[in-house]
Amino acid sequence: MRLGLNMGYSGSALRIDLPLVQEADRLGFHSVWSAEAYGSDAVTTITWVAAVTKRIGVGTAIMQIPARTPTLTATTAITLDQLSGGRFLLGLGVSGPQVVEGWHGVAFGKSLVKTREYVEIVRSVWRRSRSKARPNAPSSSPTGTWTWRGSSRTAGSSSRRRKPTSSSTRRRRTRPSSCRPEESWRTL
Repeated sequence: MRLGLNMGYSGSALRIDLPLVQEADRLGFHSVWSAEAYGSDAVTTITWVAAVTKRIGVGTAIMQIPARTPTLTATTAITLDQLSGGRFLLGLGVSGPQVVEGWHGVAFGKSLVKTREYVEIVRSVWRRSRSKARPNAPSSSPTGTWTWRGSSRTAGSSSRRRKPTSSSTRRRRTRPSSCRPEESWRTL
């Protein structure tokens, strides 16, 4: 059995119980997880935790798909994985309609289709291969046009095209530990 610690949501004032997290690290817990909704983001808080722990896995539960482009998520995961010594665990999710539409201004729907394509793009970035995303796939701004295989949603008037991958970014690289599925987890 593996034990994990969920830090929960921050609310209006950010609070991280660092002594509890460090005790979980000392006791050999498998992982500690940060969340995001209307308060703080998951990435900043888990980065802070990674900096003050030694062995425990650090993960996001969840990084919201509508809040970031898949390329940004992939590069964030690579960076955190390298900075933490291979301890980063990427948790992704679509959140709920209240957060997606009310906070991010993106239409909610077709969650499975969006998640599958998002994960495909993240993995292609990790492999350093060309993405199969359409030219107007998630723009670099959450307020732009989001086009997925099964739907097209517009949350604003701007639309940006993806830049082509240069040959210098297509070097072979091993994948970060965050893309290795755990034994009991289902791989998308």
